[in-house]
Amino acid sequence: MNWRSLLEDRNKLFWLMQIAGWLGYAFVQYMGSLMHEMREIWIVIVLLGAYAGFLLTVPMRYIYRSIWSWHPALQILVVMLCSYIAAASWAVIDNLTNWEIYKFGYRPTNLLFYFQHSIAKFYIMLTWSGLYFVIKYYQLLQDARQKALTAASMAHQSQLKMLRYQLNPHFLFNTLNAISTLILVNDTKNANQMMNKLSRFLRFSLDNEPIKRITLQNELKALMLYLEIEKVRFAERLEVVIDIAPDAEKALVPSLILQPLIENAIKYAIAKTEANGRIEIKAWIVGDDLCIEVADNGPKPFDPDNVKVSGSGVGLENTRERLKALYGKQFSFTLSANDPTGCVVRLRFPFQQAES
Repeated sequence: MNWRSLLEDRNKLFWLMQIAGWLGYAFVQYMGSLMHEMREIWIVIVLLGAYAGFLLTVPMRYIYRSIWSWHPALQILVVMLCSYIAAASWAVIDNLTNWEIYKFGYRPTNLLFYFQHSIAKFYIMLTWSGLYFVIKYYQLLQDARQKALTAASMAHQSQLKMLRYQLNPHFLFNTLNAISTLILVNDTKNANQMMNKLSRFLRFSLDNEPIKRITLQNELKALMLYLEIEKVRFAERLEVVIDIAPDAEKALVPSLILQPLIENAIKYAIAKTEANGRIEIKAWIVGDDLCIEVADNGPKPFDPDNVKVSGSGVGLENTRERLKALYGKQFSFTLSANDPTGCVVRLRFPFQQAES
């Protein structure tokens, strides 16, 4: 048996623990009966009681799954109610089994006797419920830990790719050549500003931990350093428009998540158009999600079906994988055509606000 695959399959793990748990309960009950010298038929009653508990807790699992996103207070209320109903039902079944098999059809005159031992069984059901939530939370904690480790690895790869691009001879040549030209024309002020921006951009990329999340406002500041460097190459041909909703400025985003998108727009749109290039960066909040849009006016109409994401710039695929590692299934990453030409990249993931 492959225990690793069994532990990763939560459905199989539940049934394994469910069967093992109720068999353990039956064993404890039987061992306890030995102290009271019960007849051998008692083992049948014990097994039927364990089987009844097994069956009653199965629907509780699905109820608990359906209320997982509810407020904790409501969850506690539902757990208490389900545990009591299951315990009362279990007590009736257990008592009837005992009276029918062990006491040869005995029936009490008072209906309350049908519910005797309900309190003890309520505590058992409550324990089962507690174990269910503890195990479930532990699994979620393990998932979050695994996602964090994967995100750290992907972010580190993204950072290395970005640094490799920054150290690319073409990038450094274009940047340093622009600075050299400014010096030759005695424009030392602008040359110094360009050198300062290059230094600050490289420092930002080195100082920020790959797994770290920063505010969208700080992400855009670093992005503008990069764009100012690129503006030296394109001069007036590169126009940047930023439209950020006020409530989105303090949203936490993965560090350097937008740089590959901007690089891709410059490489495949701005650099290939003879007219003025335009990059628009927008961000806004929709419900509990942060939406970010990066659009360009490339020279040709964009066809999403003919795009190889994995070969674009530093890596749109890398950006997608980082978002997947950080947010699981709670994100979207789409490419679509801009009007009339160019490409639009849209990101959407859970909104988290930085603490003041």
